[in-house]
Amino acid sequence: MGKYKVGYPCKCCGNYHDELPMSYGSPVPDYYEEIPFEEQERRIEMNEDVCIIDDEYFFIRGCIELPVIDGEGPFIWDVWVSLSETNFDKMMEYWEVEGREKELKPMFGWLQTSIPCYSETLNLKTMVHTRPIGLRPSIELEPTNHPLSLEQREGLGFKRIKQIAEDLCNVEEK
Repeated sequence: MGKYKVGYPCKCCGNYHDELPMSYGSPVPDYYEEIPFEEQERRIEMNEDVCIIDDEYFFIRGCIELPVIDGEGPFIWDVWVSLSETNFDKMMEYWEVEGREKELKPMFGWLQTSIPCYSETLNLKTMVHTRPIGLRPSIELEPTNHPLSLEQREGLGFKRIKQIAEDLCNVEEK
């Protein structure tokens, strides 16, 4: 198997970038975007790691890590997952507790981030794995034939990472 060039010519800016981005993310859960701007301050409570909408919908930010099969990795999708109120409260109870990763069992959640270079990703089933303080939870997708789930289990190569960079650039241009 040949090595791929790590850099790529960017179709957005026309420049050659020496390194491929190894992570992408969303600053808010998709549901956030449905709230009219003038209502957001009243209805949404959030920081960079958690989001509560209407005291009814509970989201946590985490990382889907994909192994890189032909180089250094992982490749990371920074995503939002919805949790039940009970699990969200439990996560908050242990938020600043040393050793929390040993105390909390994995929690079921629904993926709440659309990732444009895959078929529909909203509401994929996940398990949220708590990690040590300072690290966002690890998000494990249900093992299905969905392309994102397959890549989480089997990995992806630099050729695919380059394609993702190009696809996301084209989405931003629109």
